[in-house]
Amino acid sequence: MKSIKKFRKNKVVSKGNLSARVVRLKQLAVIAVPLLTLLLLASAGYAVLRTAFPLQQIRFSGNQHLTDEDLRALTGLGAKENLATLSSGAVFHSMNTSPWIRSVSVRKELPGTLHIFIKEAEPFALLDMGGKHFIVDNKGKLLEELKDSSIPFLPVIVGNPFEKKEVFGEAIILVRAIKDAGLISRKDRIEVIAHKQQEMTVNLDGMVVKVGTGDYHEKLVRLLELEEEIKSRRIPVDYIDLRFANRVVVKPVNEVVRR
Repeated sequence: MKSIKKFRKNKVVSKGNLSARVVRLKQLAVIAVPLLTLLLLASAGYAVLRTAFPLQQIRFSGNQHLTDEDLRALTGLGAKENLATLSSGAVFHSMNTSPWIRSVSVRKELPGTLHIFIKEAEPFALLDMGGKHFIVDNKGKLLEELKDSSIPFLPVIVGNPFEKKEVFGEAIILVRAIKDAGLISRKDRIEVIAHKQQEMTVNLDGMVVKVGTGDYHEKLVRLLELEEEIKSRRIPVDYIDLRFANRVVVKPVNEVVRR
């Protein structure tokens, strides 16, 4: 009789374990089914997005020097892009690889237009480095090498920024002072010879001016005052030396005049 009772007790316990497992399975099903449904809906929605908004047009604003074709190549976008899924950040980083690009803003305009606003670097001067010409911005950054013979009117800096970095930096500051003094509109050709700081020289339509380094604004003011006198007296000048404080040396063709 004892063995029969023990068997019956174990049978009851087994039925209890089975009921608990069934309850847990039902609980898991309650959680898993909605999650699976959401995943299926998300997958279906993503598939719809990939085909619903094909990129049809890219509009560029703010470009003056770079063409739309140049900018399209910089975006890194292919022929079959989707507006909803393409990465604005990837476009931003891809376009910023160009030295011409100062800033980029990307905006998606549904259903199929990508609008890209850019701010370009401004050509500041022309670098003559060993006979090769490069457009540089106001920080001395090389923007583009000129391949053709047409050279835009910009002040020319003759030097090598990779070998004489400090001298080139001073030349950029000097060109900025030349522009502020209004010499750009008064001269046909302005050339800054930047090989050594203390020997930095400006060629203004054939008139050689030794500028040296520093105090560019004051030196150019003295030059403008002196230039009028030279013209009125019709003095053939070999060079003008502005490197000395409170003194200007004018070297006519056959003599030296100190002021």
